[in-house]
Amino acid sequence: MASSSDNIYDEIEIEDMTWDATLQLYHYPCPCGDRFEISIDDLRDEETDIAVCPSCSLQIRVIYEVDELPKPEGQEEQEGREMGQVQLVVAVSV
Repeated sequence: MASSSDNIYDEIEIEDMTWDATLQLYHYPCPCGDRFEISIDDLRDEETDIAVCPSCSLQIRVIYEVDELPKPEGQEEQEGREMGQVQLVVAVSV
């Protein structure tokens, strides 16, 4: 994962951050009064593990596992349909 050691304020577990489904990002309070932010796409692509505060120079390192991130909206629906189809085939086979 790409990261920068400059201005790392802390390391935060993703479970301690707040998920904003509308904006598709995680955020965490910054001491300056604003909040650190990192997008779900950056986390999924493993482009970075650094959340930045837009108001100051502080950053935090986000500790997470890619497979524990929320699934993309379309993927959850597709998996649900596939499970339904499998159950339907089993029900028809019996």
